[in-house]
Amino acid sequence: MREIVLDTETTGLDPFAGHRIVEIACLELHSHVPTGETFRVFINPERDMPEEAERIHGLSAEFLAGHPVFADIAQGFLDFIGDDPLVIHNAQFDLKFLNAELGTCGLPKIDAARAIDTVAIARQRFPGAQVNLDALCRRFEIDNSSRTFHGALLDCELLADVYLELSGGRQPGLDLNASTTRQQAAQTLLERTLRPARPHSPTAEELSAHETMLGKLKEPLWNQ
Repeated sequence: MREIVLDTETTGLDPFAGHRIVEIACLELHSHVPTGETFRVFINPERDMPEEAERIHGLSAEFLAGHPVFADIAQGFLDFIGDDPLVIHNAQFDLKFLNAELGTCGLPKIDAARAIDTVAIARQRFPGAQVNLDALCRRFEIDNSSRTFHGALLDCELLADVYLELSGGRQPGLDLNASTTRQQAAQTLLERTLRPARPHSPTAEELSAHETMLGKLKEPLWNQ
């Protein structure tokens, strides 16, 4: 099953107050496991960057000015996510911004029914507990030490691990490392008890029975 972990960074909290998306990142999952396929773009918001927003994600207006506007990356984004479910932490926020941007471009909006909101899942599993991404990383012992800023791709990578845990966790003994799996298979082969080779030469009784059968045939091929 293909799913897409998605995150955005913005200039503020409300697209209807003039705020824009400045970064989108997506990470592909198959059966809850990252495949390594990602989509990430920085976006020129065509406006200033409020100081409080820059403190969160570290993206300045000067840096973003050299990147494409949303309309230039919109179709590539839609092609990557396809029609698959979207795993989003606080889906309402991200979808509100994405649909505002898509609407401005005259492109179809994303149906909220596609979203798997990990905030809602976490609140159901841990009533009354903090369910922000950092808190969930601490709960599941996921290393988030590199998260000095809220970067969309890093947050997708962390959320993919959190989502796996919220979905039941990594199964005991599951090893997704192909080289390790090959080593284990080779070790199993070395430890296997080999049977002695089976003899295939016919016995005297079998040869005699064969000659008797040939005597009953007309011009058997074996005698030619």
